[in-house]
Amino acid sequence: MNRILIAEDEPRIASFLEKGLRAKGFTTSVAIDAGETLDMALSHEFDLLIMDLGLPGKDGLQVLEELRGQGEQIPIIILTARDDIRDKVAGLEGGADDYMTKPFRFEELLARVRLRLRNNHLPKTKEEMVLTIGHVSLDLRTRRVRVKGQLVELSAREFTLAETLLRHPGQVMSREQLLSHVWGYDYDPGSNIVDVYIGYLRKKLGSDLIETVRGMGYRLRT
Repeated sequence: MNRILIAEDEPRIASFLEKGLRAKGFTTSVAIDAGETLDMALSHEFDLLIMDLGLPGKDGLQVLEELRGQGEQIPIIILTARDDIRDKVAGLEGGADDYMTKPFRFEELLARVRLRLRNNHLPKTKEEMVLTIGHVSLDLRTRRVRVKGQLVELSAREFTLAETLLRHPGQVMSREQLLSHVWGYDYDPGSNIVDVYIGYLRKKLGSDLIETVRGMGYRLRT
């Protein structure tokens, strides 16, 4: 049974989420401030965190930064009244797996929860915790990246994009597929965000690693 941590200081919303998720078979616990959220999320007792950004004690984006900075990989869905695009970008770039704004439909939240849990529970052997192609290796446990043995710093979004490509070596990945796998939220079909981040990865991992397949997408050279 999946355990979900709800970081929400508004009792009415927390109660609504608890009742809805428990009715669907989940076990839930509630954290009402930033300190409690950090302690509970770092306990490794939960499978997913639904977090409001307006938490007492510390901004939710700071909580997110601290969790990811300590290597905590629990899937995180931000559920907040903040609908400014800058907050959404900051949350997703900071390592959140999804971002929803209030008011929200429970059915949509439930679908996103199930998706994140399904992706996170894909079986991983010890060997699969380190992905290696050529001179590039990604350690999924420590979130460390090495190129020719040297550590390279990647942002949370760059790491996820690199992981997606390394999981599909030699396979052409369309821009739409990469947007879905990496960003996981509504997007402008005309956006060039994938191309921009591919450029970042080429600079950090090697210009010859990722091949552009004209009219189709990108492919990791094997």
